[in-house]
Amino acid sequence: MPEEYKDPASSARGSKLASNFTVSLTFDRRLYKHEIKTSIAHAKMLGAENIIPLEDSKKIISGLKIIESEIKSGKFVWKEDLEDIHMNVESRLYELIGDNAGKLHTGRSRNDQIATDVRLWVKDACVDLVKECKNLQLSLIELAENNIKTVLPGYTHLQRGQPILLAHHFLAYFEMINRDIQRLQQVYKASDIMPLGSGAISGVSYPINRKMVATELKFSKISSNSVDAVSDRDFIVEFLSSTSICMTHLSKLSEELIIWSTEEFGFVTLSEQFTSGSSIMPQKRNPDFSELIRGKTGRVYGALFGILTILKGLPLAYNRDLQEDKEGLFDAFDTTLSCIRTANGIISTMEINTNAIEKAMKSGFILATDIADYLTNKGLPFRQAHIIMSSLSEHCRNQGKNLSSLTVEEFRSISPYFDTSVKDISVDSSIKSRDIKGGTAPNRVVDELKAAKVAISETWP
Repeated sequence: MPEEYKDPASSARGSKLASNFTVSLTFDRRLYKHEIKTSIAHAKMLGAENIIPLEDSKKIISGLKIIESEIKSGKFVWKEDLEDIHMNVESRLYELIGDNAGKLHTGRSRNDQIATDVRLWVKDACVDLVKECKNLQLSLIELAENNIKTVLPGYTHLQRGQPILLAHHFLAYFEMINRDIQRLQQVYKASDIMPLGSGAISGVSYPINRKMVATELKFSKISSNSVDAVSDRDFIVEFLSSTSICMTHLSKLSEELIIWSTEEFGFVTLSEQFTSGSSIMPQKRNPDFSELIRGKTGRVYGALFGILTILKGLPLAYNRDLQEDKEGLFDAFDTTLSCIRTANGIISTMEINTNAIEKAMKSGFILATDIADYLTNKGLPFRQAHIIMSSLSEHCRNQGKNLSSLTVEEFRSISPYFDTSVKDISVDSSIKSRDIKGGTAPNRVVDELKAAKVAISETWP
């Protein structure tokens, strides 16, 4: 073994500046578990197929396990002059077992090696994110169950629209997160294709057993085209797209809680654990954690735009530009994971202020649509009923009244189609009337909760 191992792909590194510019070790060392796993599977196959002596295969595997243990314990010495995770592992393997370490790279390239490592990492990342998404869903279910009878003003354009159950409102976020889970599951499937064996671009000339390696690494499929396999990063785009959409949902939730926690709304009180005080205004309880989720959304978007820009002009096959696929990927994962966990903490610890919500329900014209529906049931076309209700709402504004405070005579002054039964219209009747699948009627929301519990109980992968 040479006194100090040198990357065979870089015989002349030139200046320190040039050398540092190409170093990826600072971020790709994060792939060490997947690097070791991939190398062990490859070594097993080389020995099993008699491409290298079985005894050498066993020595390589033993050395790789020692390296993994050293990295986990923090004893491993990383060398930036070796540029990346691959060369660092191979260099240490030389130190442990001698020249036989060089046999590990038989029948593979760093091109198919890194593509395999990253696919394994993305699969694991999808599993981790799905787990945290389900934890958030559990908190949303609990929140909905604990407030199954609470009626909330439903908003469009941030204007009060119609009564809905608060449980129904928060189960909307359950549905959003459920779609995020489904997208991540699709990303897992897209990543579940093994490129190892594609070599640098054209495949390898050794009689390797790709099926054996795929089984060892738990890939369900093997890549069909070596040129595409080493250059494909679509699965990273899909991962970053999925995390971006997930962050959109978390940002939407955060924005709503920020508004609802203001004195103007007062619908919720956020836990002190997830708020911060002001440096000058002692009365403040700022929703900083929610604001940071909202802010970090742009960071994840940036990773998506970054990888799309990297890929848009690359000729086939592997280009060094693809080294830039990982920092944004890792950061987007870390950011999304922490934001899901934080959102879960906010949801599970906040208080619902039913008094403030009830007060909001009593003001405004939240039953206007129900009264228009009442007229429609009397035989009027809905558009005509809509015009009558617009006039009635204007009358209320001029008189400084709410719909609930109007007398039957005032209703009839606007339209003769009104009679005493108009006074039977209430928030309760409004909620119960939405008795269709997907509606806010109490029995439908109970069904919605049951379906949510079934969905969250499904195991994956």
